[in-house]
Amino acid sequence: MRYFDTHAHLADARFDDDRDELISSVLPASGVELICEVACDLATADKSLKIIRENDYIFGAAGMHPHYADRMDNAGMELLRGLMANEKLLAIGEIGLDYHYDFSPREVQRRWFGEQLFLAEELSLPVILHIREAMGDCMDILRAHKASLLKNGGIMHCFSGSYESAKECIELGLAIGIGGSLTFKNARKLIEVAEKVPLSSVVLETDCPYMTPVPHRGERNDPTFLPFVAAKLAEIKVLPVEEIVETTFANGCRVLRVPSTAAALAE
Repeated sequence: MRYFDTHAHLADARFDDDRDELISSVLPASGVELICEVACDLATADKSLKIIRENDYIFGAAGMHPHYADRMDNAGMELLRGLMANEKLLAIGEIGLDYHYDFSPREVQRRWFGEQLFLAEELSLPVILHIREAMGDCMDILRAHKASLLKNGGIMHCFSGSYESAKECIELGLAIGIGGSLTFKNARKLIEVAEKVPLSSVVLETDCPYMTPVPHRGERNDPTFLPFVAAKLAEIKVLPVEEIVETTFANGCRVLRVPSTAAALAE
């Protein structure tokens, strides 16, 4: 089986000791054939860009995470615009709203979320969204960008909302990103979402080094743990795990528009 981790942070310092070995041998040997490495702070994006540049099977996304929205300005937007000329950067993200931590003022988060959505529209790129405890404001903003989202698509990363919200996200052209939290004891709401949404609208992700699935809670997460997420999703949907893995792989390629040459190499 082949896996597509649609959301990873391999540039994180927790991978400094074994990143090269992980990327060069461990992940390919584990069936991880495509990865989207997400750079969510423009000031430190170089590390992610180096990983993307040096590894054929790793693509990426770049954007200003809501945690760092108060660092964003017009110069930052121009920097992001320039970065997106890199053909291996497939999406703008992760961008959005985070009202759980409120590391940046909410009005600032909303402003730069909207500005980055406009940039994605201008460049005809999908988006990767981080939304935490802010679904109401998020949906209001996304509805205003409905035409662009329906055209360019994207991923609602680490989805934590209700089935009703998931349904509307799908109607807006977004895929639902599901990772290790599906295996958590308190995942009742996400399990309902996973059960009800069509598999054609689901992508798998790790958010590594975060969100480690059971039975490895407490360890550093990495893409070799994707089979635990796939197995849980197969159990919930009562489908063969092979179907889960292959369908979500294809979904990731479609949503993020992985170049056909790279997708062919992963065959």
